[in-house]
This record gives sequence, C-alpha cells and structure tokens, in this order.
Amino acid sequence: MSACSEIIDDIEDLISSQDITPKERYANRKDVTVRMKKADKAPKEKPIFQSIVPGTQRIYVKTWGCAHNNSDSEYMAGQLSAFGYNLVDDKSAADLWLLNSCTVKNPSEDTFRNEIEAGVAEGKHVVVAGCVPQGAPKSEYLRGLSVIGVQQIDRVVEVVEETLKGHSVRLLQPKKEAGRRLAGPRLALPKVRKNPLIEIIPINSGCLNQCTYCKTKHARGDLASYDPEEIVDRARQAFREGVCELWLTSEDTGTYGRDIGTSLPALLWRLVEVIPEGCMMRVGMTNPPYILEHLEEMAKILAHPRVYAFLHVPVQSGSDSILAAMKREYCREDFERVVDFLRERVPGLTIATDIICGFPGETEADFAETVDLCGKYEFPSLFINQFFPRPGTPAARMPRIPANLVKTRTKRLTELFNSYEPYRNRVGVEQTVLVTEISHDKRFYVAHNKFYEQVLVPMRENLLGKSVTVRIVSATKFSMQAEILDSEASWKACSVISEENKLQNGYINCPDFEDTSGQEPPGQAIAPVPLNQSPLLAYAIIALLLAIVYRFAWKIVTEAQ
Repeated sequence: MSACSEIIDDIEDLISSQDITPKERYANRKDVTVRMKKADKAPKEKPIFQSIVPGTQRIYVKTWGCAHNNSDSEYMAGQLSAFGYNLVDDKSAADLWLLNSCTVKNPSEDTFRNEIEAGVAEGKHVVVAGCVPQGAPKSEYLRGLSVIGVQQIDRVVEVVEETLKGHSVRLLQPKKEAGRRLAGPRLALPKVRKNPLIEIIPINSGCLNQCTYCKTKHARGDLASYDPEEIVDRARQAFREGVCELWLTSEDTGTYGRDIGTSLPALLWRLVEVIPEGCMMRVGMTNPPYILEHLEEMAKILAHPRVYAFLHVPVQSGSDSILAAMKREYCREDFERVVDFLRERVPGLTIATDIICGFPGETEADFAETVDLCGKYEFPSLFINQFFPRPGTPAARMPRIPANLVKTRTKRLTELFNSYEPYRNRVGVEQTVLVTEISHDKRFYVAHNKFYEQVLVPMRENLLGKSVTVRIVSATKFSMQAEILDSEASWKACSVISEENKLQNGYINCPDFEDTSGQEPPGQAIAPVPLNQSPLLAYAIIALLLAIVYRFAWKIVTEAQ
C-alpha cells in the first residue's frame, strides 16, 4: 500500500506539517470577526414535590447496554408502575429521568453523560443506575445525583420518591445473605417488559475472569448465581403471563452455578421442562473456557426443539499472544474446538462472536490471525469493536497502537464480514418461525427460525406470538424475507394456560399489540397475574392503599393543628 493511499484512508486523523495554520487561513480575510462563545444557559429549576402521591408523577426510563441491563430496567419499571407512577416515552413530559448505563465502551458512557446533562439542563430530576455509577461512583458528573447500584434495583421506588422531594440518595451496597454475596434482587419482582412476548431472566451476576480491558467486572463483581428453583419459578410465571420467548442473560452464562454447586446444563434441562409447546428459549453469552467441559450436554440442549440453536461465544482475537495479554484464559485452539464440536453435533447452529481491533501490542501478524479465524468460519453475526481504554483497567495503562491503524484494521475486518452472504442458499426453503417483534421500519413482523436467524414476514393480524410455516423468498446480508404458507387456523400460539383458566383468571395468552404510535412496541402493559398466584403483588397493592390513606390522614391532622 502506498503512503498516499494510507493518508487517504485515514485523512481525518492526520495533520501534515504543510497544512495551513489557522492564523494564515484568516490573515487575508478582513471581514472576519471574533465572536464570543455564548454562555451556557442556566439549568431550569426542578420542581420539588413535598408530597408524593402515586399516579401524579411521570417517569422516563432509558437503557444502554446488554440484555442484563435491559432486564434490570424492566424490573425497575415494573416496580414504579406497580406503585402508581406513570411511565412515559416522551422524556420532555417526564418529571424524572431514570437512566440505566453501560460501561463497556467510552461512547456509551459519553452518551450517558450527555443525557444526564440534558436532563439537568431541562430541570428534570435524574436518577442514574447501571454499571457506570456502580463502577465509578465518584465521577464528577454524577455529583449530587441519586444513584441505584446494580444490586439495589428493588429499592428504585424509594429512591425515585426521595429524589422527587429534592433529596440525593445513593444505594451501592452489595446484597448478602448468610455472608454470601447474592446475584441481585429477587426474580419475582413485578416487571414491565419492553416486548411483552420476551422474558429476560438474569441467571447470575458477575464473572470469574479478570480481562484486562473490562470495566464491567468493577461494577458486577465476582460470580454470584441465582438459585435454580428461583429461575425456574420465574420462567413459569413469565409463561403464565403470556411470554413466548425466554432469554437467559448474564455477564457469562457458562459460569452459572459454579459458586453454588450446580451447572448451566443442569439449569437448562430444568427450564426445558417448563417451556410450553411453541415457545422458545435463547441461551446468552458464554466465554470459551467455561463451556468446554459441557460441550456434550450443550450440544444436546441446543438441538432440543424448544431451544434456539444459537450461541454467542466471544473470541475477541485470533492471536494467542493477544488473548494472553487480554487474560482471556483460553487459546485459539480452545475456541475452535467449541465451534467445531457444536457445529458438528448441531447442524445449522449459529455461532455469534466478538472481535476487538487494535488491542495494545497487536501486531500485523496478530491481526492477520484474527482475519484468518473470521474468514475460516464466516460468522453470520460478528460484532467488531475498536479498542477503548477504560479508566481503571490494566489495558488502559498499556502502550496503545496508533488510532489510524486501529481504524484501518477495523475497516479491513468489516470488509471481510461484508464479503460473504450467510443466507444466500436459503431462497425457496420452508421453515417454522416464531413471530415476536416489529421491524424498525414498521413494514414487517420479525420472526426467528430454529437457528435464531432473522426472518421478516408480512404484518398480518393476530400473527404476533405465533409459530407459522413460511417459505424464504429473498435474502440479504442480515435477514431473510418470507411468505406465510399456512392459514391463520393453523398458526400455533404458545399456550401454558387452559381455556378454563383463561376465562376464570383473565389471562392474556401471547398478547398481540397494535403499534399506533410509530414507535417501538410499547412495554407499558403485561398480562395480568392473578392475585392468588402472586401474593407479593397483592401485598404491594394493600400496602400502597394504606400508604395513601395514611398520607392524606396525616395532611388533614397537620392542617388542623
């Protein structure tokens, strides 16, 4: 590659000694005047509520990051909604913003910080949650804000209430029981799902690794697993509420149970028993070291008709020397053994993986090994990331390679990824798919086949939450488009509740929803849970009514005095 072409590829990163200086640029322009930068507007004054009556304040919830973060937000929204707060999508109409953050990359934290500043400027009460404040609670831009730690989301109602009164609350302590750190709050908490058809269950928190680039470990800590009985009970409850797709999530699902004497396969076999016909389960991300000893069992589970043949196994680099510098605790051969074994035992299996381009010390030979690995397997889902030095991590202190080189390598790997079509031979193939979402452009419903490949189908009434037979008519890089082959009478709804129970208890089975707002499908309602099967909800409602009566009685007494 010529020097000229290198400059053209990365022109935004280069300043030549021959470039004209700002002084020279304006020397011959007599009409140039210097303008003073406008002073920042003073933030609007926040209203302080002396009495918080449920139902009179509006809450806006925004989430960044992984499925675990999304599950946390759904739990917080569920508690706020159950207490009586109104959840709104219009942040300008909200009294308080609840911002749940991700600490994986610099850009996501930058966006989080910008959103905080925007909320303060608009005179909104702001509560921050997630991995950023948990991992770096002393950050300057968090000063004076209320903070909810990743293990304290079950106390979101009291934090929001005190914040609306003008107080600043910080809850960052880990939860412990009998001296053992817990994975987090109880899974039986009320929830408002972003998608009413998908239940996200965190099965453990934290991990066993010490990756040199990872900031999440600072927030989530070491491995702490939920009891399998609690997870299975939550799955049963979700299916009773009309969910038809179950996602298991954590920082590393493969490590599940190592701290409590069980394992991921043992949990998955128990969950398979409670998945209704027509419903599906997706297993979340696992790192290579912790899946190696379970390959036989995992292959059997991923081949099960009610489990997606899909696994996210991040490799990060194809070079053993870089993997060692990352402290990933495996080598390329280990990763290839996982992929080869599972692909052989589960034909059609989808393996998704991650790559970090430009890790400190990465040579051209190291990067070539990564390109070779990706070319060998042609992963249909490949998440390519540039290295970001996260404050407080060992990798942040390592000598970095030039930014323009990082961008060049990222571009080269992206070009390789774009060069192959994983679905090019699927046209004409008939498949069974489960329909669960609406596409971003609102033109199609989104379904997934057994291999969790995205299939776009026509938007037909009553189709959401149904399993249908389709024929692929076209394919693109990231999805397939299909026509529906069977009639509506043949569509299969996931069903765990008998018709008698539905009539008696008012269940909604796999609820369909109509998108009339032009936004993503609303998550402001979930199927009702009968009070006789959810005593915690009954107690919460009784406590809420007593609190309202008490407050009004207290107000009358104080005014009389």
